[in-house]
Amino acid sequence: MFEENIATSQRLLTEAFGAGNLDLVDEFCSDDFVGHDPLLGDTDRAASKQSIADYRAAFPDLAFTIDDIFAADDKVVYRWTGQGTFKNPLMGIEPTGESGDPVSGITIDRYEDGKIVESWTHWDALGLMRNMGVVGEGAATA
Repeated sequence: MFEENIATSQRLLTEAFGAGNLDLVDEFCSDDFVGHDPLLGDTDRAASKQSIADYRAAFPDLAFTIDDIFAADDKVVYRWTGQGTFKNPLMGIEPTGESGDPVSGITIDRYEDGKIVESWTHWDALGLMRNMGVVGEGAATA
């Protein structure tokens, strides 16, 4: 069971978020899925798919690496790194054409009956904003 859940979480990150296969969200997440994200708040499955599509549109070459992963009880925990080139607008922010530094995060997926029912992600949203030129050295001055 642990191995199956680990494989599912890996595929969800690398193939859905990283490669744009949004059908995997429906396949791997329960109908009543809730995602907890520091930037987006709580999202259901449909909103999570839209979020993935929005990030993929903004960063068409977005790719993820899983740095560590393990499972215990009904949860899979993984530390990841993502990077892509900011080529299209996101959240009203115009693209810079830059990749910036990789952004890292940690996700905990909770499983019931072989499906992810809840996911908590804490990630470097400030690092993403720096890469997008919203804050820090690359930020436009008002």
